[in-house]
Amino acid sequence: MNTDIKQQLAIIKRGADELLIEAELLEKLKKGQPLRIKAGFDPTAPDLHLGHTVLINKLRQFQDLGHQVLFLIGDFTGMIGDPTGKSATRPPLTAEQVAENAKSYTAQVFKILKPEQTEVVFNSKWLSELGAAGMLKLAASHTVARMLERDDFSKRYKSNQPIAIHEFLYPLLQGYDSVALKADVELGGTDQKFNLLMGRELQKQAGMAQQCVLTMPLLEGLDGVNKMSKSLGNYIGIAEAPEVMFAKIMSISDELMWRYIELLSFASLEAIVKWKADVAAGQNPRDIKVQFAQEIVARFHSVADAEKALTDFQTRAKGGIPDDVPEVSLTIEGDSIGIAQLLKMAGLVESTSEAYRAMEQGGVKIDSEKVSDRQLQLAKGQSVVAQVGKRKFANVTIL
Repeated sequence: MNTDIKQQLAIIKRGADELLIEAELLEKLKKGQPLRIKAGFDPTAPDLHLGHTVLINKLRQFQDLGHQVLFLIGDFTGMIGDPTGKSATRPPLTAEQVAENAKSYTAQVFKILKPEQTEVVFNSKWLSELGAAGMLKLAASHTVARMLERDDFSKRYKSNQPIAIHEFLYPLLQGYDSVALKADVELGGTDQKFNLLMGRELQKQAGMAQQCVLTMPLLEGLDGVNKMSKSLGNYIGIAEAPEVMFAKIMSISDELMWRYIELLSFASLEAIVKWKADVAAGQNPRDIKVQFAQEIVARFHSVADAEKALTDFQTRAKGGIPDDVPEVSLTIEGDSIGIAQLLKMAGLVESTSEAYRAMEQGGVKIDSEKVSDRQLQLAKGQSVVAQVGKRKFANVTIL
């Protein structure tokens, strides 16, 4: 095998779960021409998190190897709703929601991808033109039995959970995207394997060269158990403030840190091997975690922001008060306000019950002193620094 091809293949397979079919990809690479690398994103939410970037990072690696990325925004399929992993039919998005979320997506992805090697495409361009006749022809290409081979459909069918007819269309439409785009390679999460293989089948039926399929692992969230998800609250958003991103990364376990590094860091494999050896030899894994946290913050913000986030984290870790505490003025009716109500009005907790729980856990401080007295009253005219946990601060003036 040509050394250059061998190196390309090693980079492509780094961190990946499965490559189908490797021999086919080798033949494509040997032609020495830029490949068309497709990845689809349904704009179901306006914010991307680090879990999404596992796939986007791999797209960037393909770009570094000279290939062209087709960043597909499923504005048509987004109005159907991807049934992958869903135990119930997902409500479709409106055209307005899709358009707004798509705009946010494109603004965020170019923090990783090279614009000059990225073609942003919307599948409404060709799917809207299919029409009823084209949709029926597409639906006729596969049987209901074939669709029920999908794990999520099978489980829902066996448990008598409803499956809407339009959900069967989703993998067919995703596969048709590959036909329309003449994709050479398609990337997706491990939970997308059925849909990705559908693209191969439909390309074969269309008499085209079949795309190769590269599946990427699903990144666990901060809890180290569940897939990273905004709805579960275990995520790190790429648009979050630098100090928040930094602190969240530092909160992951030393064991989970290596998985994050392997899937998210741009460091070489040799560098990661050395880091592991250094830790095994006695270096504190916290040092590696700091280095990784700075890399991620700098990628989505700046090097200066990463340095500032580190300083902020160190200050908080020592129990100090950061320099950029927001100013909050609270106007009250009486002469004093209870501590729980103050924390709620200052936006540090969602409810007074949350404030009481934080106090019971020792997470509430006023002017750096822990507060456990639920009956504590603060007088009108006072100015205090209120703190909940390690990251929430407010300089509160009571008026």
